[in-house]
Amino acid sequence: MDTQHDNALAHALAAIPGPVPPSGVLHIVIPHTSRFTVVGNHLAQHAELSLVAIGIAVHIQSLPAGTEVGIKTLTARFPEGEVKIARALRELEAHGYLRRTRVRLTKGRVATRTVFCNQPGAVLRGGVVPVAGLAVRSTTPAPTLVREHIHVPEPVAEPEPEPTAVPEEPRPVPEPVLVPEAAHPPVRLPLRTAPTQPRRPLPHPRALTPELRQAASALLADLRRHTEELVLSEEAVEELVPGVAAWLEREATTDAIRRALTADLPKPLKHPARLLRHRLTALLPPPLPGVHDLAAPRRAPVTPFQTCDGCERAFRSHEPGHCRDCRAPYWEAA
Repeated sequence: MDTQHDNALAHALAAIPGPVPPSGVLHIVIPHTSRFTVVGNHLAQHAELSLVAIGIAVHIQSLPAGTEVGIKTLTARFPEGEVKIARALRELEAHGYLRRTRVRLTKGRVATRTVFCNQPGAVLRGGVVPVAGLAVRSTTPAPTLVREHIHVPEPVAEPEPEPTAVPEEPRPVPEPVLVPEAAHPPVRLPLRTAPTQPRRPLPHPRALTPELRQAASALLADLRRHTEELVLSEEAVEELVPGVAAWLEREATTDAIRRALTADLPKPLKHPARLLRHRLTALLPPPLPGVHDLAAPRRAPVTPFQTCDGCERAFRSHEPGHCRDCRAPYWEAA
């Protein structure tokens, strides 16, 4: 079989019309009759996309509508890791080929909707009406070859003659409908993500003394003795020192700080420095109250009870004497 393949390739090379280029690629083009996808040169020869991004774009373009194309799915399908595939998807988003949005389904569920556009430039210009659905699979023969392209026709077995059979003509592929720009204004794609809230700043002490700096640095470097996942670089320790110093300034013990930073860690922990920064900021305790703040509030003085000298009824007064009713005759007499 190998010898026949080599002979066929040699015959194909010998059938090249005209001069053969001394170097570079030579194409042997065999027309497809089924299971093929039309890919534009603007994608296949993109000057800014990586080879991984171009390959993933071609793969997504060949899939039917409704197929899962998430990072986990593509990682299970291809040997590239999650980092490369995620970076390639971000490249396709940046150049308009891909758009991912979060949509809310029934019963409160949230899903990711992925939209792939095979010609983002045409959509932005507003000159083509996009058609949602499956990608068009052409049934027309491939164009004729030019220059260094080698056309090797695919051998087709001659069907047996049938008197009643009528050959079906291939259905023409619908061409994109061009509309005037005045009728349809340019389409503006929405932003990829909503604006995020600014990150809260890391707490700082009022005065970062050398003693506080030394204690905070030692506590951060010692975390890996208690939890293997919390291995920090020197740069990360230097960045997180003010946050730990703010806790120590508020008289938090080292054991309390260590429990707050190491309790209930996610599995797996990918970014330990980011997690520690978040916990130092979000879980910062308030300053300890002073002795006077903890004292019981002073109550207002209470007027004591007195016994009336006339009717012996109790009434409130700072001095002994008569109650209000017993003093009334004296007031009226006066």
